[in-house]
Amino acid sequence: MFYVIGGITVSIIAFVFTIKFLCELAARVVSFLQNEDPGRRGDRSIYDYVRGNYLDPRSCKVSWDWKEPQELFYKNGQPFPAHRPVGLRVNITHIELALDIPVTQEVLQEPESNVVKVAFTVRKAGRYEVAVKLGGLNVAYSPYYKIFQPGTVVPSKTKIAYHFSTLVLTNGQQHTLQIEPRDEYGNPTSNSTSLTDEANYSVHVHSLGTVDDDSVEEYYSKSVSLNKQQCQVLLRLTLRKTGCFRARISYKEQPLSNGEFDIIVLSENEKACVEKNVSTPGISIYFEAYLYGNGNYSSSSWQLPASSLLAPQRRPSMGEEEDEHDSPVEGQPEKVKKPKKVYCYTSPKQLSVKEFYLKIIPWRLFTFRVCPGTKFTYYGPDPVHKYLTLVVDDGIQPPVELSCKDRNIMAATFIRFLHKNIGGSETFQDKVNFFQRELRHIHSKRPRTKTCLKITRHAILDSSLKATRNFSVSDWSKNFEVVFQDEEALDWGGPRREWFELICKTLFDTSNQLFTRFSDNNQGLVHPNADRPPHLRLKMYEFAGRIVGKCLYESALGGAYKQLVRARFTRSFLAQIIGLRMNYKYFETDDQEFYKTKVCFILNNDVSEMDLVFAEEKYSKSGQLEKVVELISGGAQIAVTNENKMHYLNLLAQYRLASQVRDEVEHFLKGLNELVPENLLAIFDENELELLMCGTGDINVQDFKAHAVIVGGSWHFREKVMKWFWTVVSSFTQEELARLLQFTTGSSQLPPGGFNTLCPSFQIIAAPTHSTLPTAHTCFNQLCLPTYDSYEELHKMLKLAISEGSEGFGML
Repeated sequence: MFYVIGGITVSIIAFVFTIKFLCELAARVVSFLQNEDPGRRGDRSIYDYVRGNYLDPRSCKVSWDWKEPQELFYKNGQPFPAHRPVGLRVNITHIELALDIPVTQEVLQEPESNVVKVAFTVRKAGRYEVAVKLGGLNVAYSPYYKIFQPGTVVPSKTKIAYHFSTLVLTNGQQHTLQIEPRDEYGNPTSNSTSLTDEANYSVHVHSLGTVDDDSVEEYYSKSVSLNKQQCQVLLRLTLRKTGCFRARISYKEQPLSNGEFDIIVLSENEKACVEKNVSTPGISIYFEAYLYGNGNYSSSSWQLPASSLLAPQRRPSMGEEEDEHDSPVEGQPEKVKKPKKVYCYTSPKQLSVKEFYLKIIPWRLFTFRVCPGTKFTYYGPDPVHKYLTLVVDDGIQPPVELSCKDRNIMAATFIRFLHKNIGGSETFQDKVNFFQRELRHIHSKRPRTKTCLKITRHAILDSSLKATRNFSVSDWSKNFEVVFQDEEALDWGGPRREWFELICKTLFDTSNQLFTRFSDNNQGLVHPNADRPPHLRLKMYEFAGRIVGKCLYESALGGAYKQLVRARFTRSFLAQIIGLRMNYKYFETDDQEFYKTKVCFILNNDVSEMDLVFAEEKYSKSGQLEKVVELISGGAQIAVTNENKMHYLNLLAQYRLASQVRDEVEHFLKGLNELVPENLLAIFDENELELLMCGTGDINVQDFKAHAVIVGGSWHFREKVMKWFWTVVSSFTQEELARLLQFTTGSSQLPPGGFNTLCPSFQIIAAPTHSTLPTAHTCFNQLCLPTYDSYEELHKMLKLAISEGSEGFGML
């Protein structure tokens, strides 16, 4: 009975198992037939489905400890060979920032391995979601969640907030530096209790202007505390000795990224004098000084980046035997052998060095803008008059050396004017915030009421000129309500934005001949047209300037009012807007053909046999010589030599890029400065001004990757470095992408059509160096990328190059 019953039980179990097997088999066949997506099916056959020899997401084992790779299994429990196409997708997202993280997938130990290595880099601390999917289905308990904490403090990423390259302090008074501790990827790390340990932060101060740069550690004191609400460490510094000093702030003996700066320490009387100078700028503020010209620097040295001249190892003795050097006085360069008495006039806008002939006739020798680009380097007393000296260098003109009895007061007055001009910080975003805040304040007393513009779409320029013909500055400050004739639409913002887009496109389109390109392709940057037709009056440039000013003002209001200037301006035109002098290096971005054919030939060859003179021949369109323009007085009789060819190229740039369009630029600035004062624009360099005016555009990484040309390189460069490069680029913000584009091509804006229409194409060239900074050749749109040992190293060097090297021409 027992066995019968037992036999019956076994039979029933076998019957149930048979039914279950048949149902499972039928389910597999149906699953195969329903799976129409070949990517999800891979190379599986119906035989694989019948045997259960296919990947089942629910059967995958997950052991997530952020160290071991994930193992994949068949439905039947056997290891799955990961080299087969299975549709594995891994998506990683920062939850708070809604930021997708790029990943790389790599199959290990081919061909029998069942391990796929998924690598990614976390830069932003916070909570992440990791979704692992196979064929659109989540693996096991996917998605997973992980909180990444900030790393340890990295001094090279830690910065002083509201940084300034020179501080003006009073002896005995405490000054607080706000330090923002950051980890390797810029995450705030001030939640660590060790951050407030005073021993972690060290300050070294030494005197500038003495023979041995005496350490003055006994003359200062410091204290450290933590501001948890703003994630800042507060370092309080007190100096008790007057003079000029170089300070270096370090964390655990490693300097902070912007932790090296100069300090001018004034006495109470000197401070009162500086405050008086700054509070009464309408009165002529001048200082008696002695000019040594650029006698300490070879005339060939000022073609180098300004940074190479800012910190010489020692100041050459004035008594040493030296050659005569050119002084950049207008006209024939003057020979300078000994110091001459001059007067330095300081105002909120500029520092002017003047000489008086016959003690009554002023003659301006040099003018430096009050802007971050004008740098001071401090030295000790000169051997003749025993006055303290300083070198003034703006990176464009030759450095000028002055000795002055009141040097510290003069320098402090200049620095205080500069502090007020740019809001007390040199970082781009801080300057943008200050610029927009000041612009809103300037227009705050003007009514922000609506004013209607009736525009004809097919004659947008003429109808816009007519609609704004009698507008005052107050009218331009109002909220424009645009109505396109014969179109029924209420302006809730859309028609206004469309009008801005269309009017910018029309004004800066070279077919209208207000602006032109130095090259014939659509990629060329636009520049005021020196050969504009007579019917285009200069008033048109005033209107263009007002449109740009209106865009800047609307953007300062924020939100839906933001308007970008849709144009790709030449660097030389942007430089003239902010008052910079021309330099031959602007040819590389603006007139590339001229740079490659003439400028490079002069730079790289002996010019003694070229019969060049300081004059430029101007030809008509038919090829007839119209006139000869002398670049300096009597230039047609002055030969260009290897010693003065840099001076010649800079004068040539001044003529071709600026002098020929002086009237057009002046009228453009007249319209622009009605809405945006020139002193606000002057706080930016030309690259920053483009980002402010034109924004970053929409730079598509997939478009970038599809049309970039890779030149040369080893297997490691192509298979490893380039994969890391695209992962880094995919993680960039739009501003960082614009900086990369600006660094490589000379403009943050792409031509219409994107990377496909870039001419020449964006090229990434394998540089013959290892672990160095990337470089660029803007006239060829070439990024020279060295090889690196890791993804992290490439990311660090590329970010450093585009953030530091995009300013000026130092990284070309």
